[in-house]
Amino acid sequence: MNDSATVYHHGYCTNVHAGISIDAAKANLERYACDVRQRLVPQGRLPVGLWLAEQAAHQLLREGRLADFRAWLEEKGLVPYTLNGFPQQDFHQPVVKHAVYEPTWLCQSRAEYTKMLIDVLAWLLPQGSVGTISTLPLGWPHAPWHADDLRTAAEHLLEVAQYAKRMEEETGRHIVVAIEPEPGCVLNTASEVVEFFTHYLFSGRQEAVARRHLSVCHDICHSGVMFEPQAEALEQYRRAGIRLGKVQVSSAIHVPWDRCQDDPGAAADIRTQLARIGEPKYLHQTTAAAPHGRLQRLIEDLPHALSRWLADDAIPRHPWRIHFHIPIYVDCFGSLQTTQDDIGEATTYLEQYRQETVDGMPWFTGHYEVETYAWTVLPPELATDNLAAGIAQELEYFSIVRERIKMART
Repeated sequence: MNDSATVYHHGYCTNVHAGISIDAAKANLERYACDVRQRLVPQGRLPVGLWLAEQAAHQLLREGRLADFRAWLEEKGLVPYTLNGFPQQDFHQPVVKHAVYEPTWLCQSRAEYTKMLIDVLAWLLPQGSVGTISTLPLGWPHAPWHADDLRTAAEHLLEVAQYAKRMEEETGRHIVVAIEPEPGCVLNTASEVVEFFTHYLFSGRQEAVARRHLSVCHDICHSGVMFEPQAEALEQYRRAGIRLGKVQVSSAIHVPWDRCQDDPGAAADIRTQLARIGEPKYLHQTTAAAPHGRLQRLIEDLPHALSRWLADDAIPRHPWRIHFHIPIYVDCFGSLQTTQDDIGEATTYLEQYRQETVDGMPWFTGHYEVETYAWTVLPPELATDNLAAGIAQELEYFSIVRERIKMART
């Protein structure tokens, strides 16, 4: 592929594919990503958000395979622009649950893994482009996190920021680490992220390097589960001068209890459908709205919500949201709905402020990454026997959303 070849508008996250070695990662890209590229841009190139587990990153660096991997990606017409550094270990074990949040940012090994990803991405990025690496929102609070814990996590993040600064000085590649808030984690709302950045990352002598190399990864599904209006969450980051490293385009389940208050049959259908989707592999944090529509309460997994919040025959009065990544082209299935509309709201805001800068740097890098990793555990009515076709349909759907927003603005 030459540099003039067409590049598709956005990519997808390859954490949907199993395998923790670099050979497994390549096999998945060959089988799925190349198929997606052929469906969408057969004469061009497809952006891919790579998930490289610690073993794969280690193999690339220690076995001297980076140059060959870069050449292979180029040959296949795949453009690496972002890495998903959230799952450090195997993301496709039979049961993942809380393991995805280990190690936390209290651990030096998390910093070392992220620095390895910086090394990898600096090699893979085209000259003059910006790269992003998403990471977990510090960890899961199995026990309360105190100020000393937050300072330790901040020290590790600032260490990584300094490493990214040196890499940019040496190679010219500008790499930004993006913290991804998630329901139930230490940082699970935009306001918590802003507070952490303000008090622990931007408050000392390393403020300049933190502003340049540390940012937010805004997952639309996660924000929706927390009942955050998308524009409001993004506005908080922009006003605080926190850069937006990337946006993960995703959709959650919306449970419309409020629409079946006088219809016990509809409520029974919802109960039956929810009981079927409480699969055991991933954590499906569940939230309930207050009367005013904002977050009222959160429980760490859907089965817990079913047993504790539906203990009697009473119908909940207000909607629930469930952290279950549903294909973004789906607006409803059975008696359940999705937060698909949030995608349009977030994208509209982002395109409105696309030219905004922070200290002379773009506020938003422009990195959109479609991230639906739950294909293997989807309810039967949403399952597909052709994963590449499903991913391509998602990317095409988001292209339509972006085009509609662009036309509305002109």
